[in-house]
Amino acid sequence: MAALSSSAIKTRALLLMALLLGVLSGAGLFTMDYAEGLSYLSSDPAACANCHIMQPQYDSWQKSGHHHVATCVDCHLPHDFVGKYIAKAENGYHHSVAFTAQNFHEPIMIKEKNAKILQHNCESCHSDMIHDIHVMAAPEGSAEPVNCVHCHAYVGHGPPGGLGGPLRPEELEVNVE
Repeated sequence: MAALSSSAIKTRALLLMALLLGVLSGAGLFTMDYAEGLSYLSSDPAACANCHIMQPQYDSWQKSGHHHVATCVDCHLPHDFVGKYIAKAENGYHHSVAFTAQNFHEPIMIKEKNAKILQHNCESCHSDMIHDIHVMAAPEGSAEPVNCVHCHAYVGHGPPGGLGGPLRPEELEVNVE
């Protein structure tokens, strides 16, 4: 058997790479379409409920006092353009990994970084009424004030529920700090 010339090897390598790139691109486009990926670039709250795990949060938000004045993006993402899309990309990556691998806490819980964004957004929208309350609510001996959700845990969503329905009293602990 004759040895392949270097140009034949390069051609085969390029064809193999093109084939692999085509398969990966096709799988990526299929996944993006199946997961309604482009909807996450919008501010439509229904996009957050594309994944069934978020349905209880979406349903409770629709019945909350914030429904008429704030969407998911208003509370859960930074308000500046770059920060918003960086957070969307980070959250999208973490959500897709967790939901694909099915390794997430039930009920879903906010992570510390996102809790800080939420706190900042509460303070931004309600700054005219919280300054004095915010300062007075600091725990004794602490320089850090209490987060808004410490007292107002169910404002945006109402009492949490899992996929199996309402939570038992011992499951109602809110862990955002």
